[in-house]
Amino acid sequence: MSSPVMPPPPFVPVPPAPPRRHRSFTGPFVLIVVGVVCLLGTMGVLSWGRLRHLFADYWPLLLILWGVIKLIEYKQAQREGTRAPGIGAGGIFLVVTIITLGLIATSVERVNWHEVGSNMGIEDGDLDNLFGQKYDFDDHLEQDFPAGASLKIIDTRGAVSVHASEDNKINVVVRKRVRAESQGDADKYNEETKPAITVIGGLVTIDAKAEAAGNHAIDTDLDISLPRKAPVTINSRRGDVVVASREGNVDISALRSDTSVEDITGNVKVSQEKGSVRISQINGDVRVEGRLDSIDVADIKGGAQLDGEFSESVKLARITKNVSFKSTRTDMEFSKIDGDLDLDSDDLRATQIAGPLHLTTRSKNIHLEDVSGDVRLQDNNGEVEVGMRTLGNVQIDNRSGDLRLLLPEHASFRMDARARDGEIQSEFEALKVENSDRESRANGTVGSGAAHIVLNNEHSGIEIRRNTAQTAHPPQPQPPGKPGKNLPPPKDNVEESDN
Repeated sequence: MSSPVMPPPPFVPVPPAPPRRHRSFTGPFVLIVVGVVCLLGTMGVLSWGRLRHLFADYWPLLLILWGVIKLIEYKQAQREGTRAPGIGAGGIFLVVTIITLGLIATSVERVNWHEVGSNMGIEDGDLDNLFGQKYDFDDHLEQDFPAGASLKIIDTRGAVSVHASEDNKINVVVRKRVRAESQGDADKYNEETKPAITVIGGLVTIDAKAEAAGNHAIDTDLDISLPRKAPVTINSRRGDVVVASREGNVDISALRSDTSVEDITGNVKVSQEKGSVRISQINGDVRVEGRLDSIDVADIKGGAQLDGEFSESVKLARITKNVSFKSTRTDMEFSKIDGDLDLDSDDLRATQIAGPLHLTTRSKNIHLEDVSGDVRLQDNNGEVEVGMRTLGNVQIDNRSGDLRLLLPEHASFRMDARARDGEIQSEFEALKVENSDRESRANGTVGSGAAHIVLNNEHSGIEIRRNTAQTAHPPQPQPPGKPGKNLPPPKDNVEESDN
């Protein structure tokens, strides 16, 4: 008897394999960015100090780029029908590390370590005494200075002073401080760090050789006199710099210094990372860039350009030509200043500025007196007061702070003013003022309407006054029945806030 035939088993389709997940390229991207940054530092394209500043300011960009990459990967996975790569434990750790280091770097960057050291009684170089006794050495270099040559000074650790000589020689007085365990070691380090003068063509170079002894701390102060007309270039890393009485261009590059330049017939350029800069009596142009605690520029026959960060104060006075100032918070340019300007973290006060004036800033109280020419001003979170001496076209945009404009008694202008959540007050009866709860407006023409004035203020009011400081007669009170609100006569003296 034959065995029964078993039917074949039913066909069961095999499910397709799940789509493979692509590897994320976030890790290689981070390695490339870190590698490029380190390469720039090791090649000297950017100093490590500059890289530290950039990281402290812009580290959130790393998180933004990371998010963009993950979004691109997600969109690509959707198109291919695959699973998007996740972040993973390593990615989470890297994100936490970036945020932690970024917050620490930003906090450290905002600390005034010089002030902290001063409050603790720690002066520059005090910690160096932990590495041995201090020994003093003096030296003197002298030789003829070639006619028409320029001077370059290299001193990475020590003060540099440059002034005019009475002859055609270059004289260098060297005062050196060597830290060592014994006199013998100090003598050895002194011989290794002898300053030298070299002449190549039209360039004379003084090298303090402060780093020739390796890791041993050598402070070398240079007091240099040379012919008045020689241009001077100074490379300094740590030590005060003083240049006076020159008839040639001056170029200073310093890392940490209190720099003073005065009585120069020529152009002056200063690039500096820490400390203060004082420049005065310059018959030429001035340019300052870097990250400084304070800067003082006065009595300049040319123009002035300031570009960088200034943590404490900026003082400008009597600059004959165009002035340009740029920082992350304030962008300002005007034709000249016959008075003075004082800028700190909270206030900007200036007198006798000639336009066209362009000023964009935020979180500052602005007080400008005796302004002439065109004005374009923008501010946020601060009060604005502008007193015009000679009227040009004016546009002022402010937010969250009172706006006050003082105009010459006999000015001719067309007015378009708007205040949102604020009231407009005017001493010019020709202007039509309409105040309401949400928005107030003032329009009209005074005189021939030669100048055009546009005022916009958000969340505060606008005052349009006569500048009585320039008139012999006080303004007449506004007749009753005119639109707008009458103002009391302005005070002669405006109360100033502390800097």
